[in-house]
Amino acid sequence: MVVVFLIALIGIGIAAGLVVLARAMRGELGRLGTETRTQLEQRNADVDRRLLGVIETMDRRLGELDTKVDRRLATATQTTTQIHEQLGKVSQATAEMIARAKDLGRLEQALRPPKARGGFGELLLENLLRDRLPPSAYTVQHTFKTGERVDAVIRVEKLVPIDAKFPLDNFERMVDAQGDDERLLHEKAFARDVKGHVDAIAAKYVRPDEGTYDFALMYLPAEAIYYELVCGKTGALLAYAHEKRVFPVSATTFTAYLQVISFGLKGMQIEQTAQEVMAYTASLQSDFAKFREDFELIGTHLGRAGSSYGKAEKRLDRFEGKLERAAEQQPELTGAEPPALPRALDAA
Repeated sequence: MVVVFLIALIGIGIAAGLVVLARAMRGELGRLGTETRTQLEQRNADVDRRLLGVIETMDRRLGELDTKVDRRLATATQTTTQIHEQLGKVSQATAEMIARAKDLGRLEQALRPPKARGGFGELLLENLLRDRLPPSAYTVQHTFKTGERVDAVIRVEKLVPIDAKFPLDNFERMVDAQGDDERLLHEKAFARDVKGHVDAIAAKYVRPDEGTYDFALMYLPAEAIYYELVCGKTGALLAYAHEKRVFPVSATTFTAYLQVISFGLKGMQIEQTAQEVMAYTASLQSDFAKFREDFELIGTHLGRAGSSYGKAEKRLDRFEGKLERAAEQQPELTGAEPPALPRALDAA
C-alpha cells in the first residue's frame, strides 16, 4: 500500500514537473518566437532595403546603359553615313580611274605611230623646259647651218642640244615576250633602235664649231625605257651612248639637270650683275674724282674771292674814314674850294 502511494506520489511529482516544464517551454518558445519574428521582420526590412537599393542601382545603370547605347547607335549611324559617303567617293574615283584608263588606252593607240610619239615627246620636253627655265635660256626647234633641226637647245655659256626619242615598239615586244628566245630577239631589236638614235644625235647635233658643247642629251619620256637603257643586263647600251658623247635622260633625271642648270644661270646672272655693279662703281669713282677737282677749283676761286673781298673791305673802311675826316674839315672860308673827290678816291 505504501509502495503504491509512493508510486502515485512520484507520478504526481513527475506530472507536475512535466506541467511546469511544459509551461516553461511554452514561455520560452513564445519568447523565441517573438524574437524570431522580430529578427525576421528586421531581416525582411534589411532585405527590402537592400533590394530597393539594388533596384535603384539597376535602374540607374540601365538608364546609363540606355544613354550609352543611344550614343553608340548615333555614332554608329554617323559612321555608317560616312562609310556610305566614302563608298560613294570610292565609286566615283573608281569610275574616274576607269575613264582615265580608257583615256590612256586611247592615248596609247594614238601614240602607236612613230611620228605621233615623236611629237608627244617634243611636247613633254618643251613643257619641262618652260617649267624650269626662263624663256631666254632655251630655244625649241633650233636649226643648224647644215639644215638639221634639234628639238631644243639650252643656252648656258654654249649650247646644249636636246633631242627627244621614243623607242617604244620593240621595248613593248621585249616586255611582253613569253619566252627567253623571243625576249632576246626583241632585246637585240631594241638595242639597234637605241644605237641608231644615239648615232643620229651624235652626228647631227654635236657641233662645237656652231657653239655647242661636245655632248648632247637624249630625252626619253618613258621612265621604263630609260630604266632598261641604264640598268640593263650588261649596261652596254649606256656605255655605247657615253662613248658617242650622248647622255640619256628621263623626265625625273632631266628635271634634276634643269634644276642645276637653273641654279647655274642664276649664279651667272648674279656674276654679271656684280660686274655691272663694279663697272658702275668705277664710273662713280671717276665722276667723284672729277667732282673733287671741280670742288677744289671752286674752293680756290672762293678763297681768292674771299681774299679780294677782305682787301676791298679794308679799302672801303679807309675810304669811309677819309670821308669822315673830310666832312669834319669844313672850309673856313665860304669861298674855299672843296678837295677833289676823284683824287681822294684814288688815294683811298
